[in-house]
Amino acid sequence: MGVDLSEVVPKQKKMVKDFAGMTAAVDAYNTLYQFLSIIRQPDGTPLMDSCHRVTSHLSGILYRNLNLMEAGIRPIYVFDGVPHRLKAGTLADRAEVKVRAQEEYAAALAAGDLERARSKAQQTSKLTKEMVEESKRLLKLMGIPWAQAPSDGEAEAAHLVLKGQASFVCSQDFDSLLFGSSVLVRNLTITGRRKLPRKQIYVSIEPEQIELSAVLSELAVSRQQLVEMALLMGTDFNEGIRGIGPKKAHKLLTECGSLEEVMRTKGLDLPDWQEVRRIFLEPEVSDPGPLEPSEPDVTGIVDFLVRERDFSKERVESPLQRLAQMREEQKKASAQARLDKWFG
Repeated sequence: MGVDLSEVVPKQKKMVKDFAGMTAAVDAYNTLYQFLSIIRQPDGTPLMDSCHRVTSHLSGILYRNLNLMEAGIRPIYVFDGVPHRLKAGTLADRAEVKVRAQEEYAAALAAGDLERARSKAQQTSKLTKEMVEESKRLLKLMGIPWAQAPSDGEAEAAHLVLKGQASFVCSQDFDSLLFGSSVLVRNLTITGRRKLPRKQIYVSIEPEQIELSAVLSELAVSRQQLVEMALLMGTDFNEGIRGIGPKKAHKLLTECGSLEEVMRTKGLDLPDWQEVRRIFLEPEVSDPGPLEPSEPDVTGIVDFLVRERDFSKERVESPLQRLAQMREEQKKASAQARLDKWFG
């Protein structure tokens, strides 16, 4: 889940249309897990084809990305690579959470409590290698570029922003800020009305923009100190110190100036802290080269989703017509821009 900095970072409420003309470096795993969690039947069962293969992620990729592209946003998906060895503990903990959630889901179903069942089912989502490959295949068919990170996807996404290949990172987590992204946008792929768990209350989920410069200014810290705050709280790569949240971590760093001084004066110990700090400040990234949208393969999308995965032909062909129309409009706009530049 990454580091939760929501209590201490300044956020700007936005609308999807505010990001028109921008390129989003989408944290693929984070976003696909969101699709798997949210796009479900009332009893918590994910969408599946006739062979009982999960299709929630494919539905999310098709419809949510069409909405983004219609708003003038250019997505680039960034996939995780080999996880760092220090992430093994976090991955093991997540697996345990899924096992417990699966047991609680079964119990809720047996009791006829569909609302609790759906809530627990959302915590059981698993992203398999097959799902990742299917996602890449559909993105390619839709003409949406994707990049393969050597290690952490958010680090690579932040790198694309720093290189100017993307305008911001799209993720629910805050880690891209630690990796140096100048802008993070949350809630972009899950915008809409959501029901609060166990309550008959619906809330509107809207995008929020978080700028690294504003965070550092608000907290009066450097990026290194922000990373060190995260280490005290605990990251995907270290456990942190029990009882230390963002406010206390900020107080300690402000008082002591550095993580090393915090540990010395407070008698704290953080194993591997220098290596974890280096993971964020000097992340393993690659240069994927040009990442431009391509022509959608409408026939290929229909073959894949309708013939192979049992999607409704009508529900697929209608958005594909929108996709083809968008691409034509983009080409005309691009051609006009070149003419204006040549004769202007």
